[in-house]
Amino acid sequence: MFITLAKHLQPAPLPAADDPRWVRIVARDKSADGAFWYSVATTGVYCRPSCPSRRANPANVQLHDTLQQAKATGFRPCRRCNPDGPSLAAANAAMVADACRRIEQSEVEPSLAELADAAGRSPSYFHRVFKAVTGLTPKDYAAARRAARVRQGLEDGVSVTSAIYDAGFNSSGRFYEKSTGMLGMTPTRYRAGGANEEIRFAVGETSLGTILVASSRNGVASILLGQDPDTLVRDLQDRFPKARLVGGDSDYEALVARVVGFVEAPALGLDLPLDLRGTAFQQRVWQALRDIPAGRTVSYAEIAQRIGAPKATRAIAAACAANPLAVAIPCHRVIRKDGALSGYAWGAERKRALLDREAGAPVKATDSACRPSRA
Repeated sequence: MFITLAKHLQPAPLPAADDPRWVRIVARDKSADGAFWYSVATTGVYCRPSCPSRRANPANVQLHDTLQQAKATGFRPCRRCNPDGPSLAAANAAMVADACRRIEQSEVEPSLAELADAAGRSPSYFHRVFKAVTGLTPKDYAAARRAARVRQGLEDGVSVTSAIYDAGFNSSGRFYEKSTGMLGMTPTRYRAGGANEEIRFAVGETSLGTILVASSRNGVASILLGQDPDTLVRDLQDRFPKARLVGGDSDYEALVARVVGFVEAPALGLDLPLDLRGTAFQQRVWQALRDIPAGRTVSYAEIAQRIGAPKATRAIAAACAANPLAVAIPCHRVIRKDGALSGYAWGAERKRALLDREAGAPVKATDSACRPSRA
């Protein structure tokens, strides 16, 4: 008889405060949505874990493994977190995706008011959500899309004028004001694939291996690290396939020596004119990286917060990986939230060495350090 009764006995549920899932409710953990639900006796509602409502007293809370169990309480669904339907985050993501399609498909850039009205939201709310999801304001996103259209048109061989108007610019004057920042060069030169653009470069040696520094007439465009000079030169050729590469003279090698000196002794600082070629989002990330002091590290999530895009940590990591200017844009100062180094385009060992010497740890230099060499 005892055995038969035991089969029908169910273990008493843990008090909510002792249930390990309670901490996810306290944290409003969006990743827990769909994994479980909870109900609150005093308010007569059931919610998803990420519900933004005021935290309930755990003594009044019951946790449920399924939505059906939450509904069986007889309580009503919370109006703030909509536990029966898509989460607020999912709804916002869908809203922003629709707005992005409107921007991309419109011949004339839609205004903030038009986009917000189509989404059924106020302009201020829509603007805040759009930036949180994409990392860009609607205006910056539209500008980036227009720049992409211009680049595609020029690469397809259409005239500069046609590319300008096809991309949605209503005057050539407004385009030319921003063209160099968008393309990194004049539209005519971009249409020719950067042909005849002159890139000066020189190779040097550091205690971390070989370094290549290359500049356009606007500033330093690439700083590459590696072990083999020939490999770095080929990398540079791949980055500027139609440019004219010119080996640096003694004056230019002095600039390379400054970069080498900074690698060996970060306390010296490095203040150089830079020719940054990237998307609007990448440039925002790179500027945030340049604001990190030597000897300090931050996480990808912290950078996302600093640029106003708290959900864009993966995009932050991608922008760091696309950084063409080692040490000048210090992506080595960005680490994972748990303190791990994570990836680095020029190798994790170099990343650790750079961080160690910025923190003041002694690093033994090789005999070849600080000797620029003409390539």
